[in-house]
Amino acid sequence: MDRFIAIDVETANFEPTSICAIGAAKVEGGIVTDSRYALIRPEPDWYAAACIRVHGITDSDTRDAPSFGTVWSRWQPWLDSFQLIAHNAAFDSRCIRAACRMYGLDDPAPFRCTLSAARRTIPRSICQSKSLDSLCDFFGIPLKKHHCALDDALACARLGIILL
Repeated sequence: MDRFIAIDVETANFEPTSICAIGAAKVEGGIVTDSRYALIRPEPDWYAAACIRVHGITDSDTRDAPSFGTVWSRWQPWLDSFQLIAHNAAFDSRCIRAACRMYGLDDPAPFRCTLSAARRTIPRSICQSKSLDSLCDFFGIPLKKHHCALDDALACARLGIILL
C-alpha cells in the first residue's frame, strides 16, 4: 500500500470524544509527502492527570483551540479518498468516530492498523514488543517525541510503508 494517511490522536481524559491533539501524515508513492497537526479543545473539556503524564498537554494549551468538528471539517478535503491507518487503530478510530458522531460528521472509512500488521508479520522471537516506540527502534524509524500526535503519526506512516 503506497497511498494512505496515518493518524494519531491524544485524549484529555478517558472519554473517547476528548481528543485534545491530532496529527496526520500523508503517504503517496511510498513516501511521506505532507503532514498536519492541531491542538483541539476537548469535549468534555477537562484533563485527567494520567493523560497529562502521557502527552503533556494541559488545559492552558487547548483553552483557545478549535473544536474537533472544526478541525476535522477543515481537514476533510485533504483526507478525502485516502485510506486511514493508525497504530492501534482500535483506539484512534474509536475516538475519531465518537467525535464525528458528537459533531454530526460522517464517520471515516475503516482504518488499517500497523499494530495488527506487526503482530501478524513479525515473530516475537525477533521483536517481542509491538508498541510504536519498540517497532521504531526495531526498524530504525525516528520517533522524536512519543505521544506527540504528529510525531506518532509520522512514525506510523513510516511503519505503514514497511508493514502494509
